[in-house]
Amino acid sequence: MVIQPKSDHQISRHIYGHFSEHLGRCIYDGFWVDPALNVPKKDRIRLDVVDALKKIRIPNLRWPGGCFADEYHWRDGIGPRDQRPKMVNTNWGGVTEDNSFGTHEFLELCELLGTEPYVSANVGSGTVEEMAKWVEYLNFDGISPMSALRKQNGHEAPWKVSFWGVGNESWGCGGNMTAAYYADQYRRYATYARNYPGAPLKKIVSGASDYDFNWTETIMKNIPLGQMWGVSLHYYTVPLTWNNKGSATNFSEKEYFTTMKKCLAMDSLVIKHSAIMDKYDPKKRVALVVDEWGIWTNVEPGTNPGFLYQQNSLRDALIAGSTLNIFNNHSDRVKMAELAQTINVLQALILTEKEKMLLTPTYHVFDLYKVHHDAQYLPVQLNSPAYTSGDEKIPSVNVSASQDSTGAVHISLVNLNPTQKISISTSLQDVKWKAVTGQILTSGKVTDVNTFQQPDKIRIEKFNGAKKQGDQLVAELPPASIVVLELK
Repeated sequence: MVIQPKSDHQISRHIYGHFSEHLGRCIYDGFWVDPALNVPKKDRIRLDVVDALKKIRIPNLRWPGGCFADEYHWRDGIGPRDQRPKMVNTNWGGVTEDNSFGTHEFLELCELLGTEPYVSANVGSGTVEEMAKWVEYLNFDGISPMSALRKQNGHEAPWKVSFWGVGNESWGCGGNMTAAYYADQYRRYATYARNYPGAPLKKIVSGASDYDFNWTETIMKNIPLGQMWGVSLHYYTVPLTWNNKGSATNFSEKEYFTTMKKCLAMDSLVIKHSAIMDKYDPKKRVALVVDEWGIWTNVEPGTNPGFLYQQNSLRDALIAGSTLNIFNNHSDRVKMAELAQTINVLQALILTEKEKMLLTPTYHVFDLYKVHHDAQYLPVQLNSPAYTSGDEKIPSVNVSASQDSTGAVHISLVNLNPTQKISISTSLQDVKWKAVTGQILTSGKVTDVNTFQQPDKIRIEKFNGAKKQGDQLVAELPPASIVVLELK
């Protein structure tokens, strides 16, 4: 392994973003809880959850969806809560929502988290006027009907929200549009989403799913570069098939291998979508925004199938570490990403059960990797030994590296091999260092999880398996482990 001199760009902290949709128990009974629940709260925002997310310095939070965004009408979620109309969440379980968590509540949550809001606007069932007035309501600091309404609802100053998604999955649940039709719609909506003084918008195109390269081609060809800040991409790691995704906790090594192979496919996806973007945007002005990613398994037995509640194993942490390494290594184009989802849904960071709360293995990966936020990217060349299953093979080890503002170098290494330890040696070109320290996340089996009975079964521990040997860094990675090294 060779670590090159630093590149000309940073790893944006926004790669480490998160996603909270009105889905299952993510908002209601996750962030926003029953007033009678005996936990620390501000209004109904659960503060132990806030404190945990502040620790990992989450840089942005995407809301209100997801598929939900294109059936959400923002005016139903403002004003006195007892006067807000109820709505049916037709995408996720057919439950009735009371709209008690709306624009003001979300932005108060973001203020408590110290994070940037990323708002997804309704293109599927909404109107140009509806989005334009939402932007005005949030961002205009003058005299207008929308700013007057905001003040009437208790917020004098504008929030100046910069990240805006113009629709979500417009090829599917967001309207079943063709790429050409959506491109025209985007141009309309984006035109009327105004930049108010001190509040320039970063508008994000509803981009492709998985391998739909035609969608990216059509978007890039038909939307002027100056009208978009980013183009999204959605990709989920599904262990088996969409109809039977597989268990979150009960899987064989063969299924584990297949899952990891699908996870690593993110690399070629980013490369191929980026290559299309390069044709129209060789200076990389437009960001690739992977605003939905993560593992998607069957729901836990006995839970509502529309709520997408799944456990979170060491396998999921290895997926998170590997995917974040991929994003770091493509950080010249990938400037933003959001894991799906923050609490109690899909690859969650946090699970709750009434007063109880636990941090998942995936949470600990984001804690380990926060050293990469806004650090200078260091290219890494790695010849990894293969991890094989039958006739198939994948690299056992993946890696990314960066140098922070103090000069410290951080190297994040993931060993996907569940049975073999891997030794690595590294030369660092033009990097002077004297000592190495490390942290590790691992467990006895890739199926291991944290439970409410054993919330700390998988946690970050000190790593002593690295040393300086002459000018070389030498390390031995245990099976199925995520290791972050610091060189000073």
